[in-house]
Amino acid sequence: MFGAKKKTKETLHQFDRGRGRSAVGIIIVIVVLVVLVSGSYYSIQEEEQAVVCTFGSPKAVTTPGLHFKIPFIQTVNKVNTTIQGFSIGYHDDGEEDDAMMITSDYNFIYVDFYAEYRVTDPVKALYASRNPEEILKNIAQNCIRTTIGSYSVDSVLTTGKNEIQSNIKQMILDKLEDYDIGIQLVNITIQDATPPTAEVENAFKEVETAKQGKETALNNANKYRNEQIPNAEAEADKILQDAEATKQERINEANGQAARFNSMFQEYAKYPEVTKKRMFYEAMENILPDVKVVIQSKDGNMNTILPLDSFVSEEGDSTARTPGSIGSNTAGTQTEDDQAEE
Repeated sequence: MFGAKKKTKETLHQFDRGRGRSAVGIIIVIVVLVVLVSGSYYSIQEEEQAVVCTFGSPKAVTTPGLHFKIPFIQTVNKVNTTIQGFSIGYHDDGEEDDAMMITSDYNFIYVDFYAEYRVTDPVKALYASRNPEEILKNIAQNCIRTTIGSYSVDSVLTTGKNEIQSNIKQMILDKLEDYDIGIQLVNITIQDATPPTAEVENAFKEVETAKQGKETALNNANKYRNEQIPNAEAEADKILQDAEATKQERINEANGQAARFNSMFQEYAKYPEVTKKRMFYEAMENILPDVKVVIQSKDGNMNTILPLDSFVSEEGDSTARTPGSIGSNTAGTQTEDDQAEE
């Protein structure tokens, strides 16, 4: 009886041990299945690209969405392709060793830059170098110091910033193309540029203020010039037009007088004696009305007649004339005829 009970307990114990092993096996299988399922897919966001490595051979996957892979055989590394950036020269802890540079005129200056870049080739960004961002930063520092060293401190602080940024960017792009590490510079800008001391900074601020005043004065002068030159040109055009009109008027008048003279000369050439007498009489008609006539009689008496029209009117009136006056008038008339003949 006791032997049968003992055998039954052993059978139950073996059954419990078998059930426990089966449960552990099931759990292991489930865990393996979960691991396999979870490791057989991956997703890529819009701003990401992935590099799938199969037995050490990388391949870029650029299409966003859900993708599948072979667990334990293929590994996936995701790369951020958005624009990223870092500062050069400025540090939150106040260190400015990277910012201090020397210019071509042997002046010290603090210049802070900010560089922006993005990944263009995820495979090269992961496997061509250990830290591509650090390489880019070293390249940028080298190009910045080389470029700043070729400019004067005045250009760095005031007028040459745009040109300096452009030259630095081009130098960095050329070197990145040679290194080919899978990243590309987007832009680099000067955040701040200051002299090493407050006195020098104030002096440069005064220089900048003076330059701005100069630009303002030049702009005002150009504005005044642009306002005055059109007025002066309009006045000059008016004077030239008036002069041209006066010139043309006098030319036309001279041409008319010449034509009239030529016409008179043609008539004179036909009948010169008649024309001379006519011209003489016309001239006398214009002259004699203003001439004072003095008539002297034989007895020495002198009579002055002014104007001559009164004398001419009296010549037609015989009752108002004395015999002496008649003789004097006749003498005067004869004298005029003699003058005409001469």
